[in-house]
Amino acid sequence: MDNYLQQVSAAGRHAASRKDWNSLAACAGEILNKDKSSPEGYFLQGLVEKAANRNEQAIEIFLKVLELDDSRYDAAIELANQYSIQRRNGEAAAVVRKFEDKLVNSPMYLNMAGTVYSQVGMTEAAWPLFQKADALQPGIDRIQSNLATCCVVLGKISEAREIYLRLLEKYPTHQQYHYKLALLEKATDTSHIEQMKAVLQKMHLPPDQNVFLYYAIGKELEDLQQWPDAFRYFEMAGDAISSVANYDINSDIRLIDKIIEVCDADWLSDGAVVAGTTVASKQPIFVVGLPRTGTTLTDRIISSHSAVESVGETQFMQMTIRRESGIQSAEKITPEMIGECAKLDIQRIGDGYMNMLSYRLGEEPRFVDKLPFNILYLGFIAKAFPQAKIVHVKRNAMDSCFAMYKQLFTWAYKFSYTQEGLGKFYPAYMRLLKHWQELLGDRLIELEYESLVSDQEKQTRKLLDKLDLDFEDACLNFEKSKTATATASFAQVREKIHTRSVNRWKNYESELQPLRKLLENAGVNIES
Repeated sequence: MDNYLQQVSAAGRHAASRKDWNSLAACAGEILNKDKSSPEGYFLQGLVEKAANRNEQAIEIFLKVLELDDSRYDAAIELANQYSIQRRNGEAAAVVRKFEDKLVNSPMYLNMAGTVYSQVGMTEAAWPLFQKADALQPGIDRIQSNLATCCVVLGKISEAREIYLRLLEKYPTHQQYHYKLALLEKATDTSHIEQMKAVLQKMHLPPDQNVFLYYAIGKELEDLQQWPDAFRYFEMAGDAISSVANYDINSDIRLIDKIIEVCDADWLSDGAVVAGTTVASKQPIFVVGLPRTGTTLTDRIISSHSAVESVGETQFMQMTIRRESGIQSAEKITPEMIGECAKLDIQRIGDGYMNMLSYRLGEEPRFVDKLPFNILYLGFIAKAFPQAKIVHVKRNAMDSCFAMYKQLFTWAYKFSYTQEGLGKFYPAYMRLLKHWQELLGDRLIELEYESLVSDQEKQTRKLLDKLDLDFEDACLNFEKSKTATATASFAQVREKIHTRSVNRWKNYESELQPLRKLLENAGVNIES
């Protein structure tokens, strides 16, 4: 590249740093007018497409850069980032894996590569990249935040705490940092609560912008057994989300109704994959239930076995159904998508799922996919994977509902933010569960949370036996596992099993009366 084009390139990169996309586009055009095969010109053009959220065009251009110069790690990591945005996780991971050794002097692209690994569920691979980025350029907020998130997922709780405390020294009103700090450990005094309350008073923000602090304060008040005050903050948080959620619970109930209608016994047997054959070289174990009912605990127990690995919570079954349906919608899943996919050759679903998952699989012959709401897709799972094991984890109705009510799911599970929503959704969920129990019979392995935590060894042995796994002591010592967990239960699964969460709802018995009445009126046994 001659001196003039180098100057244009420098101007383009400066424009990108200022987010001056018009100037960046002009610089890219100027370079390509002078040299139609310039990797740098195409790279700058790719940044323009990226800024405009034109993912397909950005991918095409970054691929062009690598075609012209296969040493351009910047284009490669930008390409991986675009793949990740499109949830083409396997392709994203493959690109980062190929180029990560070339990132030794670029904290920006080390951080981006680590972010891509994190987004596709490969936190262990992300961790050293964030560490290298921090070593090259210490104290950068974004890198520090990514390091802290990695620490949490990998169980490095004290390290995460130190990072969040440093970040809060710089940004004392940063709500998400306060929230993440609150989740790390059990509060022993009110000092952090008072800091967070001071932030609320200082900022004077509308309720929907205080959600992180409401949940954090509620959590720490609960740690201190200040039950009424804790509930007040949980309620404030849920009400704040509900006020802007634009949610109609009937949409979730219509989805459940459609699943029950379409996935019946005749459908299950018609065109199913023949028993004894498999679309997968590895046998899946699906752990399902409601969120916060012990599904992560169950995953950790099973995946502590030497023959099993965990792929965590993947959305791949839902994503496969959505894609194969051919229906475009702002909603992640709709009754129409279920109806269209039910007409397809089931092997398209099985193969599509396994193709999306393959980049995550190691040497173990079996794997656990632990996503609570895969319970919606058990018909497709059972039909596509005749050898799959399916574990449903059940918890007391009131404990289940309250555990969801007090949890921030990053605006997912919108039914869980009000007692009315929970009171209407839970009976529909139980109706779906009854449908699967009748349809799948012994294929659906039932595990009761309360029994598991009160008699760990007996229930673990029974579970492993039903999964056709030999007993191993490691399954009783799951808390020693160093594998990542990115769920809301990240702290609980790092400690030994306990019964402290059994009947937790009774500390809020008076506050939860509206929920209790709704469930009882719907015929739900709140004591089981």
